[in-house]
Amino acid sequence: MARRNFKYKRHRTSKKGRKSRNFLVPAPAIEDSQKSLFTDMATGPNIIPRPKHCISRKNMEPEALKVLYRLKDHGYLAYLVGGSVRDLLLGKRPKDFDIGTDATPEEVRRLFRYSRIIGKRFRLVHVYFRGGKIIEVSTFRRQIELDDREAMREGLGPDSIFGTPREDAFRRDLTINGLFYNIADFSVIDYVGGIEDLRSGTIRTIGDPERRFIRDPVRMLRAIRHAARTGFRIHETTWQAIVRHGSKIRLCAIPRVRDEWLKDIKSGFAAPWAELMFKSGMFEHVFPGLSSLLRQAESPEKVRRLFVSMIRELDRLVGTDGQGLGDAFFLAAMLYPLLYHSPKWKALEPVKVRWPTQEVRALVDSVFFPYDFKRADREHLAQLLSSQWPIIFCVSTGRWQKRVYNKAMFPQSLLLYNCLQRALGRQVLELSDIPSKGKKGGRGRGRRGRPRSKSRHYRNKSGGKQT
Repeated sequence: MARRNFKYKRHRTSKKGRKSRNFLVPAPAIEDSQKSLFTDMATGPNIIPRPKHCISRKNMEPEALKVLYRLKDHGYLAYLVGGSVRDLLLGKRPKDFDIGTDATPEEVRRLFRYSRIIGKRFRLVHVYFRGGKIIEVSTFRRQIELDDREAMREGLGPDSIFGTPREDAFRRDLTINGLFYNIADFSVIDYVGGIEDLRSGTIRTIGDPERRFIRDPVRMLRAIRHAARTGFRIHETTWQAIVRHGSKIRLCAIPRVRDEWLKDIKSGFAAPWAELMFKSGMFEHVFPGLSSLLRQAESPEKVRRLFVSMIRELDRLVGTDGQGLGDAFFLAAMLYPLLYHSPKWKALEPVKVRWPTQEVRALVDSVFFPYDFKRADREHLAQLLSSQWPIIFCVSTGRWQKRVYNKAMFPQSLLLYNCLQRALGRQVLELSDIPSKGKKGGRGRGRRGRPRSKSRHYRNKSGGKQT
């Protein structure tokens, strides 16, 4: 790969007497470095110049632009890569701005003072900015079966791991995620046909979907995710491969699969995601416990429709004021519609106000198997679900007890209750429908309800003590 030559330029000493520094300044390029990338290829990529696409630097974060320009000014290729290019072309605000370059992780680390190399299997660089902002910079990689650690054990050097932008593009999962934005001339570079798929609204794998999904089954979840978020259709070949190889998702690491579907349930596009998961059969493979609960219902189709309606209410919350909700609330919203028609849930119906937290905790652990969550999230999830019974009891009797609405988590419990009521097409419960806590009592009392007595020792007016 051609890289610009450098020459040292010595800056003059300032008036304040500071010492001169040597800065790397790119020497004038004899030929266009972009064209030199394709000398060994029969066909080059589809390059869309700036006037023919809608990406503007005004829509990019200044931290990402700073990293791009510093890499470019030091003679390296600097591309905006992945989902950020896709979102910008679709007119959306990207969540993250990832950067690809031909500089090695060590070279990137030397360019940015506040950065570090992370990752044991695949090394990349995190560049840190004020306010906690992080820009991820990765080096273009080849199609290689080994990760960085395995390559080092085999005695392979960086030339065997890192590659060209074209090789890196064909490593990616979907065509719409294989687009690059070149900061040097503001063009979009397309090696994999992603522009055409964006125009036609198609989700397609790069290469043979059978091979791609067998090599990494998590790519099936990502194809469904992007179809749900963009509203695109999944290409027929890609869809049939998902249906055939859906069971292979169980071969992946459990924490990795958990993190993937947690992103989807909190994305605000969970309802179309759930419908695609059911339609493709992936729901049964990803959630064996929830699927078993669904099959035990008297009318599985009815419960399935209730589940999708509940998830749609969750999307509405995310779009309004759901940013402060934790993982426990989203998990409870997934489980509650399936429990609602379950005999195990109806067996917990109390004859008085009580919280069946212990029974719900055991039920939750069995339903969400094999996935594990933080202890605090599991406890919060059990409390949210068990708190539904006191609310149901108070609504049915028309009498509210203070210990029900004085709970610290009552607002979230009421929110979960109302989500299910909307999904069922029923009237929600407003805070104005709940009686106030009433006026506070008079004088405080001791532990056993007795009036507080004066201290045995008290001071008289002269300052002395009397007994």
